[in-house]
Amino acid sequence: MEDDVRYRLTNLIKEKTLELGFAKVGIARAAELTQEGKRLQEWLRRNYHATMEWMERNAERRIDPRAILPEARSVICVAMNYYTPLQHSRDSERGKISRYAWGDDYHIVLAERLALLVECIKQIAPDALTKAYVDTGPVMEKAWAARAGLGWIGKHTNLITRDVGSWVFLGEVITNLDLVPDEPGVDHCGTCRACIDACPTHAIVEPYVLDSTKCISYLTIEHRGEIPDELATKFENWVYGCDICQDVCPWNSFQQPSKEQAFQPRAHNVAPRLEELTQLTVDEFRERYHRSPIKRTKREGLARNADAILRNRSS
Repeated sequence: MEDDVRYRLTNLIKEKTLELGFAKVGIARAAELTQEGKRLQEWLRRNYHATMEWMERNAERRIDPRAILPEARSVICVAMNYYTPLQHSRDSERGKISRYAWGDDYHIVLAERLALLVECIKQIAPDALTKAYVDTGPVMEKAWAARAGLGWIGKHTNLITRDVGSWVFLGEVITNLDLVPDEPGVDHCGTCRACIDACPTHAIVEPYVLDSTKCISYLTIEHRGEIPDELATKFENWVYGCDICQDVCPWNSFQQPSKEQAFQPRAHNVAPRLEELTQLTVDEFRERYHRSPIKRTKREGLARNADAILRNRSS
């Protein structure tokens, strides 16, 4: 493909992406993630993935997009801003829910938007082959976003962008199109340790390394079974996810309110009463959290989290 054609095609795809409501878009060349893959293997070896066995599966596909789409030549990476300016409650009777879960389920929102992007791409380039992912496939989304220049992976292991901070959802389209790649993101964390020092369970065991077995977000969402009391005492009323490491990040002083209506907070999602969560019925849970990320933890998990906080607070 001639260079001028590549540039025109790349710019047209980027324009369409931003028109669809994404805050950022970048391109990476489809290739093996050699160093990132080594870090993933070491993280798995140290059992920092806890019970998330799916992280161990499809390692080859996670490291090389050509194992997913053999014809892959480019990875289109997108970010959507989800920040809303409400603050977490300080009421001891109310639970805290991670800001990303205040609105509709981002998997649904981004998947629908990426489907529209794929349609646009195929209108521009009818022979294009594509595979789109939103946090559910064997794709190292933060590594690709950094390679595509959207930002860098911070010491808390979240992607940080210079213009809207770390309050972003990520998605990818792997394609056979030969697009012009962007320069990779540059790490701007410097000597800052704010996220490491703020974590109440010391889950960030060293810069850029997260031990999921200690992470409040993992424990309140992915973990099944009882929560150890010695960790529950440090939950600080978080019943679904945790924003502490992002709240203290200096780069989030550049945060901007999301224009996406789907991410606006639902009435029950910002500061639910802890006692009420322990008493929700299955039907009430399903109705309240329909198309919400919170459904992932199930009624039993949400009630368990609230009960662990109440029990350890009164003990």
